[in-house]
Parts: sequence; C-alpha cells; structure tokens
Amino acid sequence: MSAPTAPRPALPTTSASASATATAGAVRRVRLLDWRVRFAILSVIWGFSFLLIKVGTEAYAPFQVALGRVLFGALALLAVLLVRREPLPRGLRTWGHLSVAALLLNTAPFSLFAYSELSIPSSLAGICNATSPLWGMALSLVALSEDRPTRRRFAGLGLGFLGVLTVLGAWQGFSGVDAKGTAFALLASLCYPIGWIYVRRTLAGTPGSPVALTGGQLLLSTVQLALVSSLFTSAPASFPLWPTLSVIALGALGTGMALQMQYGLVTEVGPTTAQMVTYFIPVVATTAGVLVLGEQLHWNTPVGAAIILAGAALTQTRPGARRAA
Repeated sequence: MSAPTAPRPALPTTSASASATATAGAVRRVRLLDWRVRFAILSVIWGFSFLLIKVGTEAYAPFQVALGRVLFGALALLAVLLVRREPLPRGLRTWGHLSVAALLLNTAPFSLFAYSELSIPSSLAGICNATSPLWGMALSLVALSEDRPTRRRFAGLGLGFLGVLTVLGAWQGFSGVDAKGTAFALLASLCYPIGWIYVRRTLAGTPGSPVALTGGQLLLSTVQLALVSSLFTSAPASFPLWPTLSVIALGALGTGMALQMQYGLVTEVGPTTAQMVTYFIPVVATTAGVLVLGEQLHWNTPVGAAIILAGAALTQTRPGARRAA
C-alpha cells in the first residue's frame, strides 16, 4: 500500500547512490531484526492496510480516510527527519514535481481505494492492487524506451489480465461483482505505475534522501486532500474508537513506518528481493478480510489472485538481469 502503496513500493525520487548513502544509517539501526523478519512484518502491515481502510470507511468519508492516512504518514516521516536533523527538499522545481507525484502516488490512489471499499470486500481491493505491476509493464513499453518487450513479459501481461477476469467471474457475466467499486480499485492500482514513471522522468537524481522527499510528498498530499475534503465532505460528527485507530495505524504504520522499513530492505538485500513483498500483500489482505471481517471467499478469488501474481512475476523478469544482492 503502497499503499498503499503502497501499493508496489520502490525507491523514488533519488539516484541509487544517494539513496544508499541516505538510508545506510537507518539500515544499521533496524538490522537488529533479520531482514526476513522485517520482510514478513512489512507484508503483514501492507496486507492489513485494506482491512484498515474498510474499518475506517465505516465512520469516515473516503476522502477523510485518505486524508488521515497521508497526514499521519507525513507526521511519522517528519518525526524521523527531526531525529536525524535532516531538512525537507528545497527548490520550487522539486516541490512542483513532488506535488504531481503526491497526486498520482497518494491523493488519487488512496482516495480511489477508500471509495472502492464502500462496495467491494477489502480482499478484492487487495487483489486489484496486485495488478499494479501489470499496468506498469504495459505503460513502460510505451513511456520508457529502455524497457524492451519480450515474449515472456507479454505472456505475463496476458496471464495477469486473465487472472483479473477469473477474479471477477467473467464467464458468469461478472454477476455478484460491484463494477464501480472494482473499477475504482483497478484505477487506483493504475495510478501507481503512472506516478513512478513520472517520478523516474522528473525526480531521479534529485538531492535529498528518500525519506525527506517522500515526507515532502506526503505533506503536499495532505494539503491536496484537506482541500478536497473541505469541499466535498462534511466534518465528522464524532470520532469512533476503532475507525479512528484504523486510520491512524493506516497512516503511521502503513504509510510511515512501512516505507522506512522498505528503504532498509532495498539497501540491505536489493530492490529485486525487496519488491517481492508485492506478491504477499494480496495473500495477507485476503486472509485478513476473511478471518477478521468475515468476508466471503469464492474459489475463483484465490485462483485468480494466483494467476495475477504469476503474470506479474513474469512481467518483472528481464533477460540477462543479474540477481540483486
């Protein structure tokens, strides 16, 4: 969840060498836990994000859930920057690009996922999130000249979208599936690769650590969502305990602490291994939705999810690519 985005997380807005230098201190501090343990914790945090969104929307409007998510995520990262005595990014150009990145990677997908879960199960939202690498592969063939198409990657793309049709029950006319909610969730997953392509084209090599740049990005998303929420929603009449705690956890853990943990994993074990967390998120999201929220699970949901993940894995393979250490 990224997820938000998590969603599929990556090391945005900076060059590889700058990222490694900026996050080395954080890695040393968290290496008290084996990277496999942190990988599992990260999978659980991001997998549970969809459950937390569902609980949050029981009391708050979707825009308000998204606003709380970026607000508490920003506060978590700003606390880290304060401890490190590290400044936020500088320069109008950088902040201009960050405002677009905030819209594409936070404001839009977080709002869309919250709206989708008004009418679809959290487990289905988590599975839709797993289509992000498929969208990314399709877009990169057009937008990024260095990503050359291969038969294997095309096969992965086709297999992945076959999985989407399986999850949605295409052979029975999509009956029982809320089309609007599912479309919102799929559109949210599409926002992430669009956002990463934009970041890659405009902010690669920008001075500053990933935490500083992402903290600034979340601050801008907070401003964007505060404005949208004030225009299109009414202030909450009350603050029920569990929905409120869910929104706070969604931001502080799922958008703040989880990003910190992901940066450490990328530095320690490489981006290829670290991004494998993407394939565990729908498993955790589905399990949480069924066991905690009592959501119904039909056979085509886990089968389709497995097909989606297999296709996504194929789209990430590149001929001759060396294994990241």
